[in-house]
Amino acid sequence: MATSAATTAEVSHQLSRKEQDIQMMLVAEVHLGTKNCDFQMERYVFKRRNDGIYIINLGKTWEKLQLAARIIVAIENPQDIIVQSARPYGQRAVLKFTQYTGANAIAGRHTPGTFTNQMQTSYNKPRLLILTDPRTDHQPIKEGALENIPTIAFCDTDSPMRYVDVTIPANNKGKHSIGCLFWLLARMVLQMRGTIRPGLKWDVMVDLFFYREPEEAKQQEEEELPIAPEYAIQDFGAAGIAGFPAADGEWGAVTAEQSWTEPVSQQPIAAAPANWAPDAAAGDWEPVPAPQASVPAPGGVAPTGWE
Repeated sequence: MATSAATTAEVSHQLSRKEQDIQMMLVAEVHLGTKNCDFQMERYVFKRRNDGIYIINLGKTWEKLQLAARIIVAIENPQDIIVQSARPYGQRAVLKFTQYTGANAIAGRHTPGTFTNQMQTSYNKPRLLILTDPRTDHQPIKEGALENIPTIAFCDTDSPMRYVDVTIPANNKGKHSIGCLFWLLARMVLQMRGTIRPGLKWDVMVDLFFYREPEEAKQQEEEELPIAPEYAIQDFGAAGIAGFPAADGEWGAVTAEQSWTEPVSQQPIAAAPANWAPDAAAGDWEPVPAPQASVPAPGGVAPTGWE
C-alpha cells in the first residue's frame, strides 16, 4: 500500500509539473503556428482558428521535449553536441543553453563545410545537432545528413522536415517562445543528469533566455551606472573667493582666520627692487666652474686636463 501511495504521489507531481510547463508555454505563445501547414506537421496540429492560424498541440510538444532531453543525456561528452541558431531571436537562448548544459554553440551564420570539409580550421563532426529553425538552418541540416549526424529541430507548422530526425513542434519565430523552449529543454536535461532535483525549482529564470533588443540592453546598462553626487554651489557674490581675483582684478592676502565667504582685505604687495642682483661677495651665490670636456677632440688628441 505504501508503494502504491508513493507511486500515486509521484504521478500527481509529474502531472502538476507538466501542467505548469504547458501553462508557461501558453504564456510564451509556443502553441501559435502559421497560416500554412506542412503535410508532415498535421499530426501535431490541434485545431485551426477562424483567422487561419494553426494551433499546435502542446501535449505533444512537451513529450518531444522529454524525448530530446533523453537523447541529449545519452551522449557521454556534452562537447559532442552542437546547438545552432542563425535566427537572431534564438542566439541568446542557444548561448545560455550551452552555458548550463556544456554543449557547443554556433550563434550566427553557418560557415559552409563546417561538418564536411576537413581542411577548414572550424571543422567539427558532432554526434548530435540541435537547430532552432529548419528553414533558416538548412545548410547545417544538409551537411548533417551527409555525415549521418542525428538532428533535433524546433519545427513550426510550415517548416520543412526533410532530414530532421526528431521534430519538436513549436513556434520558432517568437523570441519568448524560443527562449521558453530552450529553458525547458535545459532544465529537463539537468534533471535527468541529476544536477537538479526533480522536486525543486530551478533557480535560473526563464528571462535570461529571452532575446534582448540592443537599445533595451544599453538603456539598462545606463540605469545600472552609479549616479554622480550633486555638490551644493555657494554664491560668493562680488567679493570673490579668498585668494582669487575679485571684481576689480586685484589679489588679496589670505589668512587662516578668514573664511571663504569673507571679503579679502586689499593689501598692496611689495614690489621687488628694480636693481636687484645677487652679490657674490656677500655669499649669496658661488660661481659654478665650467664643465670639463668628456669627449676627446677630433684627431685623437685629448685636450689638456682630460683623463
